Amino acid sequence: MTHFMIAGGGIAGLTAALALHTAGFRRVTVVEAVHESRPVGAGLNLMPNAVRELDALGLLERLEKRSFATRELRYYHRSGSLVSREPRGTGAGYHWPQLSIQRDELLGALGDAVRERLGTGAVVGGVRVTAVEALGGGRRPRVQLEHRDGGRRGSASLEPDVLIGADGIRSTVRAALNPGEGDPPWNGMLVWRGVSRLPAERAGRFMVIAGDDRQKAVVYPMTEPDPDTGEVLVNWALAMPADTAGGANPRGDWNRPVPLSRFLHHYRGWEFDGVGVEEVLNAADAAFEYPMVDREPLERWSHGRTTLIGDAAHAMYPIGSNGATQSVVDGRALAHALAQHPDPVDALAAYEADRRPAMTELQRANRRLGPEVVINLAHERAPGGFTDIDEVIPRAERDEIAARYAATGAFDPTTVNLGSPYGPTVRARR
Repeated sequence: MTHFMIAGGGIAGLTAALALHTAGFRRVTVVEAVHESRPVGAGLNLMPNAVRELDALGLLERLEKRSFATRELRYYHRSGSLVSREPRGTGAGYHWPQLSIQRDELLGALGDAVRERLGTGAVVGGVRVTAVEALGGGRRPRVQLEHRDGGRRGSASLEPDVLIGADGIRSTVRAALNPGEGDPPWNGMLVWRGVSRLPAERAGRFMVIAGDDRQKAVVYPMTEPDPDTGEVLVNWALAMPADTAGGANPRGDWNRPVPLSRFLHHYRGWEFDGVGVEEVLNAADAAFEYPMVDREPLERWSHGRTTLIGDAAHAMYPIGSNGATQSVVDGRALAHALAQHPDPVDALAAYEADRRPAMTELQRANRRLGPEVVINLAHERAPGGFTDIDEVIPRAERDEIAARYAATGAFDPTTVNLGSPYGPTVRARR
């Protein structure tokens, strides 16, 4: 029976485990460095193409109970002028919604489903991949593991039939396949993130992306109103150059708690159709700082029986709601290829041929700011604000920017509504 080892119990790794189970594979082990995930104070958006794949895995109902179906996105100039408003999810004609959700809620739903279907031992915490030797000739990879049991440490060596690197932007598996690559490149921007709790009427029912060519804010609700308090959880993310913010975050210092005073003064007076950024920030329990980094596109993801998915394969700037979205799609695509091709080497090659070219283009598109470039254009052409956006950026130009980006990631309505290209999956039973 084919044994799959997945390095990393994040969104990509857990989705891949569920997809492999759906494809008929039963021997799947997810190893995760931490014993138990800790809250990270962040939300995310799942685009309809990812929700389609999660629906195929039988998770839509439980995710809808934990999330907010976003039906509109609004871009604003920092002056408060509306740049663009776009319907999202079912409001834009998709057969599936766009879901805004806390990362921890998504991971919880995925992890619960993995344990229900593959058994409680399918996810092993406290185990870190420390080295990988991807052997040629169709041979199984050699994986070195370090495990922690309380204060004790131990090590082991395994040779799974297939190794899937889902261990994030600082992937050990990727590093083994690409020695000498180094740290993720930093673009000089800092990102602050957090979650706030606000009365529903103060949070809006839409997603806000606002700013100019130097400074941005993203704000959106992630839950329906609490029936007792009327409050909703709101995700927020801010970005600006480190030199403007007053110092650089060392690239090695990730997920660092910082006081609101570090950046709050930069967003005073920012309000967009009733959504006040300063009010949202003041309602936060905590704030975290990150350097904005990505990864250079790779010429190969797969080496023999070893491959990469999610951020390990194609980490990109947090633009266009594509990080988690494409990780989900990766997991489904990989399982489908493995079910279709008896030889794992051929399967991983087919998976890569399907996914890598599009993800390379998406990584490059995000470096060009993707659909958020409309904010920069508005500021360049009318830095003081405007009364009629059509005189600044004609509607046809705005529509073309959005459509081009959606087509790059294959999440335009026409493509998504054709249904999943990864199902119904041939059940491998091996």
